Amino acid sequence: MKKGQEIELDITAIAFGGRGLTRLEGMAVFVDGAVPGDRVLARVYKKKQRYAEARVVSLISPSPDRVPAPCPYSGYCGGCKWQFLDYERQLVYKQQHVQEALAHIGGVEGVPVHPTLGSDAIYGYRNKMEFSCAERRWLLPEELGREDVAAGMALGLHVPGTFDKVLDIEACLLQPDTGNRILGDVRRYIQASLLPVYGLRSHEGFWRFLVLRHSTADDQWMVNLVTASSEREQVQPLADLLAEKYPAVVSVVNNVTDSRAGVAVGQYEVPLVGAPMMLERIGPFEFELSANSFFQTNTRGAARLYDTVEEYTGLTGAETVLDLYCGTGTIAIYLAGQAREVIGLEVVESAVADARRNCGRNGIDNCRFVAGDIRRTLPALDARPEVMIIDPPRAGMHADVVAAVLALAPERIVYVSCNPATLARDLGLMRDHYRVTQVQPVDMFPHTFHIEAVAAMERVGS
Repeated sequence: MKKGQEIELDITAIAFGGRGLTRLEGMAVFVDGAVPGDRVLARVYKKKQRYAEARVVSLISPSPDRVPAPCPYSGYCGGCKWQFLDYERQLVYKQQHVQEALAHIGGVEGVPVHPTLGSDAIYGYRNKMEFSCAERRWLLPEELGREDVAAGMALGLHVPGTFDKVLDIEACLLQPDTGNRILGDVRRYIQASLLPVYGLRSHEGFWRFLVLRHSTADDQWMVNLVTASSEREQVQPLADLLAEKYPAVVSVVNNVTDSRAGVAVGQYEVPLVGAPMMLERIGPFEFELSANSFFQTNTRGAARLYDTVEEYTGLTGAETVLDLYCGTGTIAIYLAGQAREVIGLEVVESAVADARRNCGRNGIDNCRFVAGDIRRTLPALDARPEVMIIDPPRAGMHADVVAAVLALAPERIVYVSCNPATLARDLGLMRDHYRVTQVQPVDMFPHTFHIEAVAAMERVGS
């Protein structure tokens, strides 16, 4: 096998990361855009000693699990790579990814991993979308060399693995359709603007990002225009246009940043229309969302996720609950009615401020939050919880945090993870002290390989 070689392959499995997997000459071959049951002609683009990576050139015979992808950007956009895979099969493969990670990475075997809980909506489910500006849009293969296709500015999503290649997206099927109409209006306004879009390599220009937030509960929208400098006379007419055309747009803000980092967060924010926040609900609870608040991107899926967390805690009302990486307090608030006290730890001070404000909004008085690095605040905690919730970022827990968790020795732990690999690693680090009793995958991200999982853990000997 050589780089650049084209070979016929029968795909037998899906690897974590969403790529098809097969073996040839004793070597693992990962194939972009392939699923089990496919026979494909693939071109090798990377060859290592123990594995190779390839892309599909043509489909010789399709898997019975394939379905038509409704999006014209499927296969090119990094947003959702599994549109061509039947949704029920997506759920099966996500369950398998969790099982395999637990066994192969964490050495955690024989644990019930339940069938994946699916998302009620498999399109239009995202409540937040971030679109990037680029000076020149990336052309689809069928557009190359065509004189009738203009390579103008882009407002859209990145090509996978790139920071400077942006697909000009007319509509993303993962957001409600109103968001796509707003996207089109913003694009047309930018194109007619006297100010240029921001160059991802030159770091010059004005227009940088469009971030849309949607309240599922009230069908309302927040529009965040991210620019490289403050030019009120340029952004205010756009804000007024959107507010007049779309009654559901209740907030328009302008985040301003001259940082070279490709992050759609402003160094400061200028309100343009309405209040700089809107409301969202999960279950019976109401939450204030600002432009830069963290919130689960699938609101209905979050309710199902939190219901699973609540079930696994086994709360009776007498327990002190510790919520690590509590963010804006959504899980703490969700559990407060079943606990004696909930204590949240979070490093981001603005998130802690949001959590305290959300407690007040929901009339909850048995939650308190501690801001600071969890490696420092956890060992200094003035309480010994019976139950601990751990919901870390994708990187999982730092080794110092694992040690502090084991030192506190709560009777039960519920670990919420968006990354099966780090979930498995952390459970493996704790397996001499905690027994994993069950794991529930919850699909928050249809048409992607990403999966949330909730693990119930009991202290050995408790």
